[in-house]
Amino acid sequence: MIYGQTDSKKEVLIGAKVKSIKQKTGVITEKDGTFELKLGKELPDTLIFSAFGFRNDTLIVSKKDRFSLIEINLFSDLMLPEVVAEAKKTTHGISKLKVLQVEVIGEGELRKAACCNLSESFETNASVDVNITDAVSGAKKIQIMGLDGVYTQIQMENIPFLRGLESSFGLNSIPGTWIESIQITKGTGNVVNGPESMAGLINLELKKPENIERLYVNAYGNHLGRTELNAHGGGELNSKWKTANFVHAAIYSNEKDVNNDLFRDIPLSKNLSFLNRWRYDGKKMEAQFGINSYLEEKIGGQMGYFTKRKDSLYGVYIDNKHLDVFAKTGFLFEKKPYQSIGIVYQLKYHDIHAIYGNRHFYGEEKRGYINGIFDGIIGNTNHKIKTGLSLVYLDLNQAIDSISLPRVETITGAFVEYTFSHPRFTYVAGVRTDYHSLFGFQVSPRLHGKYSLTENIDLRFTGGKGFRTPNIMIDNISLLATSRAWNLPNKIELEESWNVGFSLNIDFYIKKRKNNFIIDFYRTDFVNQLIVDRDQSAYELYFLFSKGKSYSNAFQTEINFVLRKGLEFRQTYKYLDVKGYYNGSMRPQLMTQKHRFLSHLSYISKNKKWETSLTGVLNGKMRMNMFSDIYELKMFEKYTPRFITVNAQITYIYKKWDFYLGGENLSNFKVQTAILDAQNPFGEKFDASMVWGPIVGPIVYFGIRFKLKKIVKE
Repeated sequence: MIYGQTDSKKEVLIGAKVKSIKQKTGVITEKDGTFELKLGKELPDTLIFSAFGFRNDTLIVSKKDRFSLIEINLFSDLMLPEVVAEAKKTTHGISKLKVLQVEVIGEGELRKAACCNLSESFETNASVDVNITDAVSGAKKIQIMGLDGVYTQIQMENIPFLRGLESSFGLNSIPGTWIESIQITKGTGNVVNGPESMAGLINLELKKPENIERLYVNAYGNHLGRTELNAHGGGELNSKWKTANFVHAAIYSNEKDVNNDLFRDIPLSKNLSFLNRWRYDGKKMEAQFGINSYLEEKIGGQMGYFTKRKDSLYGVYIDNKHLDVFAKTGFLFEKKPYQSIGIVYQLKYHDIHAIYGNRHFYGEEKRGYINGIFDGIIGNTNHKIKTGLSLVYLDLNQAIDSISLPRVETITGAFVEYTFSHPRFTYVAGVRTDYHSLFGFQVSPRLHGKYSLTENIDLRFTGGKGFRTPNIMIDNISLLATSRAWNLPNKIELEESWNVGFSLNIDFYIKKRKNNFIIDFYRTDFVNQLIVDRDQSAYELYFLFSKGKSYSNAFQTEINFVLRKGLEFRQTYKYLDVKGYYNGSMRPQLMTQKHRFLSHLSYISKNKKWETSLTGVLNGKMRMNMFSDIYELKMFEKYTPRFITVNAQITYIYKKWDFYLGGENLSNFKVQTAILDAQNPFGEKFDASMVWGPIVGPIVYFGIRFKLKKIVKE
């Protein structure tokens, strides 16, 4: 949006010009001062803003600005020349340019919470839920639309991330300070990215070598004894080469047992992560490549357990080792500027060893991935096409005690995607065909559309099919924290689902301040789903493939108000209806809340030195296991009680330094009995996998950030 500023007032500018220097294209602002300009492939670029009677201004944009909302003030020719223009980038919102509903969480939004790692980066977000998987390992998993995170495709800059053996513990490996933005897409994504986005897609954009700080350091500590240190930095080596390095170290070394069940509330842990990335910019080729690795060790269980060997105490030991190398190359054609070829590569190795009491798990994964994409137009830019080939090779071995599930598979895919663009309507139709070495041919059609009803109202719809191969053991590793026996299926089958949905995005203005209202609904119908039936027996777990009976309905509303300059309020409501076929009948999914309210208030002072945020969540009731009465524990009824959690943070900014103080779970809600029959951990009634809320009370933390910005060359 572009405003015109005079001595007396500030008004939107109609017909102001926005021009891209490198693209040599431009647009004109609408009646409300808004404009939409798609950035080209040659970035960074410079935008020129001009209007009759006002001083011209410029703004340098880079790849991270592809999803940004930008506000520009142009000042009257009659005003003093010392006055400069300002730009404001929204830190949270829906990208207006995308056909799919892409929710963008920017750096400013991530700063509102500690965001020590990826699992803590969604505290102010309603679309993604993060839940503790059990009371002994400290592992967390995400949920979108009430469905387990394995149905959400997670990528790091469109490169596969947190797949396979990483899925249960990898959220801790990426600190929030490394992240430039998070893009959340509900429903099936584009066919270019693969077939696995059955419920949604999360794409992480890390800080880039071309715009990263020279040095950024973040130190964090909380009153329970958790300490973290994150650092990154980089820059240009010459006109063609740029690099960036990232380091993360975390340790928790204090034994805490607040609920007096003789088990550690938080496992002892050590984590070390490192990432190095490079960028090359040539005349006809662009390339990015890097290496990502991390080591993690956790020791949980009963107080006093410190060894990974068999012990009289019930212990949990988890050892993760990860290494992957990745690359992206792009080839440009000077005589055909609308055509390009991109290739994405990844090689990955992951090793995990876990002990839960007397049960041992071992996993090893070797994975190769390549995706080639041709991007072009048909006639003109109103008709775009993407087509390509992909190949995935997976060598996966999983074993629990004497039971082993080795698997070697290759998935060869071909896809085509057509985009039609109109000033008011855009749709994307795509289909991909994959040949799975174990399950044969699979076809995944997808259709997405966006219709601009007015300048301020966008309607989107989406529909498509996805599939994945379940990794029974690692996907459900938290169920090793129970004495129940596992009854596994005779053979592995594909999980398949159809997803349809729509969203309505309305922008409205109160006293010239832009506000926003969003409503969306998505339904997922499973053709085949692996479910874990806990309702058949109090002493056994049944892993079953449920054909055509599981589904998820997800409805969400969100309203964003700018109450005054610097003061913003967000209110969301989410309704989930997630059911599966358990013990012979359709029943709600365990530990999935039907209703959830989130309220968020944030404030930035006029002098930009103080930032505060307050988040409250009302969590609805959740169904628990129907056999809870067998355990003779009164707290487990049919449904859990409602509960509230409150988080808050305040930040003071002084030159290159940020000092922040915050608290989590300030409402002091705790699950009173997080572990069933904790006194007999090797008995048949022991169960630490039924965690439905916080285990520890309030957590107070303090942190410091230090930043040396990139030197901008004239």
